[in-house]
Amino acid sequence: MLNEHFIKQGIKEAEIEDFIKKIFPLGDYSKTELQRTPLGIKIIIYTNKPGRIIGKGGKNINEMTDAIKVRFGLENPQLDVKSIRNPNLDPKIVARQIASALEKGYNYKKIGNLTIKRIMDAGAIGAQIIISGKLGGGKSMTGKFQEGHLKHCGQPAKDMVDYAFETALVKLGKIGIKVKIMREFMEITGERLNKEQMRKIKDKIETAEEMIEREMKEKEERLKKVSEEKERAGQRGPQKKGKAATPKRRGIGKPAEKKAKAPKKESKPKKAAEGKKSPGKQGERKEAKPKKAK
Repeated sequence: MLNEHFIKQGIKEAEIEDFIKKIFPLGDYSKTELQRTPLGIKIIIYTNKPGRIIGKGGKNINEMTDAIKVRFGLENPQLDVKSIRNPNLDPKIVARQIASALEKGYNYKKIGNLTIKRIMDAGAIGAQIIISGKLGGGKSMTGKFQEGHLKHCGQPAKDMVDYAFETALVKLGKIGIKVKIMREFMEITGERLNKEQMRKIKDKIETAEEMIEREMKEKEERLKKVSEEKERAGQRGPQKKGKAATPKRRGIGKPAEKKAKAPKKESKPKKAAEGKKSPGKQGERKEAKPKKAK
């Protein structure tokens, strides 16, 4: 019984969503939610242009409530309109905008590049747009536009990636548009981070790395200065006394130059003895003094 109840509710939600999609213009409507309240069923419509859906004095909403009440047999349905803060991060609105642009005759390459840039500038971590069909010739083609980081499989892809599909009617036929947008990034710890938070973390890491590099450079410069000062002091300082010079090995180094000997002084010729030799001191001592007479 419970399974049948939930299946019926899901079918009813899909039918209401298709009914609202046909009434509202392209590019305005995003999605709907059904909530059970004590007063009845509350239908929430998310859009980027709430003024067009509400109308003057709530005229469009009143007409919509009466139509839903009659067609689906709901008792006291309540319509609520909520605006989307950033429509460039909603894949359904983006897909509808691309479809309306293709129907007007714009080039698919230009549309894809502009929209992917607009999505990334809005704060998305990753995005993908696939446009397939007869895009300008007889054969079908596929244009793929992707940027940033995007999960394609697993539970993170289900939780963090929003998906939308839309079709555009052109003269050559139908064109399919698939849009995937990843708003948040999940870390190993399980925390979800926006693009701004990731930028802040990256800036902190970069500043820390820069500080470490500066400190390393300063230490290297200090060590270089200390080594240079030691070398200069060793070159200028006096040599220590008491250390004998190391003898040179044979055959190594330059041979010692012999000092030139001073020329000998020429000896003067001896003078020939003239006459008798002069009595020496001994001869003088030998000569006896004459004795005095008594």
